Amino acid sequence: MRLIIYTGKGGVGKTSTSAATAYRLSKMGYRTILMSSDSAHSLGDSLGMKLGTEIEHVAENLDAFEIDIIHEMKTRWGEIQDYVSAFMLSQGMGDISAEEMAIFPGMEMIAALFYLNTFKKSEEYDVVVLDTAPTGETLRLLSFPDVSNWYMDRLFSILKKLIGVARLTVGRIMEMPLPSKEVLDSLEVIKRNMSEVKVILEDSENTTVRLVLNPEKMVIKETMRAYTYLCLYNKNVEAVVVNKVIPQEAAVEGGFLTDKLKEQEGYMEEIHAVFDPLEMKTCYQMRTELRGLDKLDKMADMIFGDRDPSEVYSSESPMSFRTEDGIDRLVMKMPFVEKADVELFRLDASVIMVHVGSQKRNIQLPDTLIHAEVKGAEFKDGKLIIKFKRRDYGIQRRGDTEVR
Repeated sequence: MRLIIYTGKGGVGKTSTSAATAYRLSKMGYRTILMSSDSAHSLGDSLGMKLGTEIEHVAENLDAFEIDIIHEMKTRWGEIQDYVSAFMLSQGMGDISAEEMAIFPGMEMIAALFYLNTFKKSEEYDVVVLDTAPTGETLRLLSFPDVSNWYMDRLFSILKKLIGVARLTVGRIMEMPLPSKEVLDSLEVIKRNMSEVKVILEDSENTTVRLVLNPEKMVIKETMRAYTYLCLYNKNVEAVVVNKVIPQEAAVEGGFLTDKLKEQEGYMEEIHAVFDPLEMKTCYQMRTELRGLDKLDKMADMIFGDRDPSEVYSSESPMSFRTEDGIDRLVMKMPFVEKADVELFRLDASVIMVHVGSQKRNIQLPDTLIHAEVKGAEFKDGKLIIKFKRRDYGIQRRGDTEVR
C-alpha cells in the first residue's frame, strides 16, 4: 500500500493539494482513498460535496472521508468511553460532562492511525492520501506510535497488576469503577495497532511525506522546522510542493503585484537553496475558486504534469544503524540543525532520547546495543551520528580460572 502524507502550515493549501493528488491517482486507475485527520475539516469543500462519518464514493476509483472522533468513540472504543463516563459520574459530574470528558485528547490521531492499519490489512486500496492538520498536530500524529508504545510497554503490565490488587481492596470500599476486562482488551488492541502502524509509517519505500508551503518568509521557516522534526521521527520527506505561486503574467507595470513578484522571486530562490535536493513541485495561483473535481484536475496538471503522483522520489530512510571498524553508529538525517541545538540523554540501557528544538524522541536501541557504551556524537554532512562501543564480554583469566 502506497501512503502519501501532506503537511504544512495552516492555510498553505494542503487540502487542495491532497485532493488534486488523489483525484489524479484515481484517474490513472489506482484504487485511492483520501482521508482527512484535521478536526477543522475542509476536504468536502475542496471536492465540492458533503462528506459524512462514513467513507463516501467520490468518483471512479476514488473514495474519501473526514474523521469524526465522536462517531469513532461510539463505534470503536465504546468500552473505554463507558468506563471514563462511569468514572466521571462517580466523582459527581453530570451526564454531559462525562460524555465530553470521555473524548480523550489525541483520540483523533489514534483513529487516523487505526484506519491506516485497516487499509493496509484489507488491501482494498492501492494508495492512501492523508490530508493532515497544520504542522504541530501532524507531528503529534506521526510521533504518536513511538510515544504510545513507549509508555504502554512500561505501564500496561503494571496497570494490570495494580487493578488485580485494587479489585480485592479499593474496589470493595470505594464507589469508584475499575477498568473491566473489556477496557483492558481495548487498550491492548490500541497497543498492538500502534506497533503495526509504526512499521507502516517508517516504511520509507512506500510511505512518504510531502511538505506544502507558500513563498513567504514565515511559512518557509516553519516548513524547515517541520522537515527537521519529521527526520527526527524517522519519516521520509521526499518532496516539496510550492503552492499559490503568482504567475509572471499577473504583473501589471506599476501595480502592487510587480513588487510582490520581485519579493516572491527571492523566496523561491531561498526555497530551492534550503530544500535541495528534495523533489520540487510548483502550483500557480488560479484565477477562480479552487473547488470541484475539474479545478482539482487542473491543479494536478500544474503539480505533476504527465508524471505519476504515486512515484517515490526518494526512498532513503532518515535513520539507520551502521557498523564500521568495530564502532556502531546511529545515523540520523538532521537538516537545518547545529550541534548546540541537540541534546542527548540515555533514559535507560535500551533507550536514547534525542531532543531538538521543541521536539524530543525516545529511540529504542537494538538488542545488540542495549549494554553498549555511548562514545560520543558528531555532525557530518547534515547528519547526527551517535557512536556506540559494545562491551567486551570475552574471556579473561584470573590465575588458572577462566572468567566470562
